[in-house]
Amino acid sequence: MHKVMNDAAAYIKGLAQLRGRNADWAEKAVREAVSLPADEALKLKVVDVVAADVPQLLEKLDGRTVDVNGKKVVLKTKGEKTEVFEADWRTRFLEFITDPTIAYGLLLLGAYALLFEFMNPGLVMPGVAGALALILALYALHMLPVNYAGLALIALGIGLMASEVFFPAYGSLGIGGAIAFVIGSVMLIDTDITGFGVSLPFILGLAATSAAFIIGIAGMAVRTRRRPVVSGREHLVGATGEILQDIETEGWARVHGETWRVKSAAPLKAGERVRVAGVEGLVLQVERQNP
Repeated sequence: MHKVMNDAAAYIKGLAQLRGRNADWAEKAVREAVSLPADEALKLKVVDVVAADVPQLLEKLDGRTVDVNGKKVVLKTKGEKTEVFEADWRTRFLEFITDPTIAYGLLLLGAYALLFEFMNPGLVMPGVAGALALILALYALHMLPVNYAGLALIALGIGLMASEVFFPAYGSLGIGGAIAFVIGSVMLIDTDITGFGVSLPFILGLAATSAAFIIGIAGMAVRTRRRPVVSGREHLVGATGEILQDIETEGWARVHGETWRVKSAAPLKAGERVRVAGVEGLVLQVERQNP
């Protein structure tokens, strides 16, 4: 770090001397991180001019002599027209998604949407939206000063909060996951620039929302798995029905409000109650239900 500091100080001091600026102050700006208001910077020859807007800047620069590749050039800027180049839609879009808060939100949206898709296969839309959001978030984070330990803590926190529902641990997994989530979110943007990061109230709000969202989805999945079977072969075996016509060995019966082809080892009369003993393709094996 000492070597880097010396190199930076020497570099900026050389630039200041080349442009006729205050080299001593330039070195202090590197070593001591000092700063100046505009008027004082002008007095100390840190800057050449102070202007309120572009037209005033052009007026003050008019007639100045500058060195361009060893040649003296007199600037003629007074009254010159200026052209403003507005950012196109692509630049504005990339600027929007690379905002730390937006990138953080896209990351969580993508993770939760994919988690929802995995827990409910076949919905498709959450998976597509989650994949798009996650790719955009990864691009944005690639452009930002990201601490990957923070990113790992966020993933760990989400995993722990989800695990609390599947492996009840008296809240320890959920609490640990929430703490890891908050710490990882605070660490995610690795910079000392004031205001360039994700605000703590926003992180805490998302942590609470994330815990509720994940626990809710996981709870739904657990309840779905515990719900009794209501369709398919497993549901038919043991079900009861009614014979629709007299049969010797094969005929028709109504089971669960549906008409099925049935087979029986004993003759059955129309109206008799039967129980499904087995399933062979689309034919039900039935037997007389005991009173």
